[in-house]
Amino acid sequence: QIPQFEDVKFEAASLLSELYCQENSVDTAKPLLRKAIQISQQTPYWHCRLLFQLAQLHTLEKDLVSACDLLGVGAEYARVVGSEYTRALFLLSKGMLLLMERKLQEVHPLLTLCGQIVENWQGNPIQKESLRVFFLVLQVTHYLDAGQVKSVKPCLKQLQQCIQTISTLHDDEILPSNPADLFHWLPKEHMCVLVYLVTVMHSMQAGYLEKAQKYTDKALMQLEKLKMLDCSPILSSFQVILLEHIIMCRLVTGHKATALQEISQVCQLCQQSPRLFSNHAAQLHTLLGLYCISVNCMDNAEAQFTTALRLTTHQELWAFIVTNLASVYIREGNRHQELYSLLERINPDHNFPVSSHCLRAAAFYIRGLFSFFQGRYNEAKRFLRETLKMSNAEDLNRLTACSLVLLGHIFYVLGNHRESNNMVVPAMQLASKIPDMSVQLWSSALLRGNLGTGIILGKLGKSLWEGNFSRDFDAVFFPLQWTDGPPPVQFQAQNGPTTSLASLL
Repeated sequence: QIPQFEDVKFEAASLLSELYCQENSVDTAKPLLRKAIQISQQTPYWHCRLLFQLAQLHTLEKDLVSACDLLGVGAEYARVVGSEYTRALFLLSKGMLLLMERKLQEVHPLLTLCGQIVENWQGNPIQKESLRVFFLVLQVTHYLDAGQVKSVKPCLKQLQQCIQTISTLHDDEILPSNPADLFHWLPKEHMCVLVYLVTVMHSMQAGYLEKAQKYTDKALMQLEKLKMLDCSPILSSFQVILLEHIIMCRLVTGHKATALQEISQVCQLCQQSPRLFSNHAAQLHTLLGLYCISVNCMDNAEAQFTTALRLTTHQELWAFIVTNLASVYIREGNRHQELYSLLERINPDHNFPVSSHCLRAAAFYIRGLFSFFQGRYNEAKRFLRETLKMSNAEDLNRLTACSLVLLGHIFYVLGNHRESNNMVVPAMQLASKIPDMSVQLWSSALLRGNLGTGIILGKLGKSLWEGNFSRDFDAVFFPLQWTDGPPPVQFQAQNGPTTSLASLL
């Protein structure tokens, strides 16, 4: 009953529930927070903060429905107490969870409302710009999830301009007059890394790999500085996602040993946090599967992709893994039953399981590749033209290059060398620009005219890789066998540098 004691009481509840969570006693933390929320309605700052805290707790438990409900309650409360700023924070947070749940019909009206609130709010410039960054990050990631690389460009440009504006603004020491406004989404420095990150995601999907490399370097440099002063777990998440993207870039550009070292780095980061590992285990196995494909270890690639499928519930990642696993079965040549089963699950002509334009275009390409391997050339051409139509519509440069070179190969096999060159020359130019080493090698082999009719990418691969990339292959032609449990610790590669993949190789 002590006057002015509310701050102490609610801070105690907040800290105690955090402590329970650290002790893995989440079920004890939840009723404590609910009680504190119930009695804090006359204290706007703490009422909002405790609602955010309980919503975050539900989110960590993957109970996104309860989290969304709480954020909705918070948005309405903020409106009642006259805080449009914090109302926007609650609504944007709810929009983020709806995007994670793929509830797109609910997301669109919510984001429209958020856009209006952000534009109409007149307050602290840094707070206003940070709301705008949050809003634009959601829009950009929504487009990227949908594989719409070209459509996202105006939003991404706005986001980059927004972060430049924030970096020129000085933090005002004046506190908001409404206690419900005493929140910020992320520190400026974290927002800057996040904008680099979504730029890398865009560059990777579009096939601008040198740009992806440049922004990854900038982001990782900034992260290293931040991690010296700040132990926020979000920084490790940013680092892992950046590394996941740059590893895929390395594999495309032919730098296999570097990719393996960076996979080791991801392992080390995941060892430091069980939650980080559980959130990224499927991606880690997927990256190892892609690495195995790049060095022609198809059995190991299959084992890694199968493990990744077992560990993921994310629909887009599932479709990405299945598409790559199908390419492994195609190259192995004797897995028809499994292949037909997979292709049925990612049929781009009907009931494609995800809304991603990019993944659907890739599914057409995989169909074309399979038809080519079976000698059904007219059918292969139909699928590849569909891929080209879709990839050109959204500037998906790598898919365009792959489709052109495969079409060129079909015309080569059919004896139409002029038409083959018409496809292969632009494929070569595009692949050089990306740069995509495998498509460059494939194109140059076709242009030199030394491909027999029976030779296809899988067979072509080994001789070309060995001829051109031996400098990178000191220690990478080994089977990868880790498919269970926590990430391995360390191993000494034969004739190569030490990496941290333990018994993995």
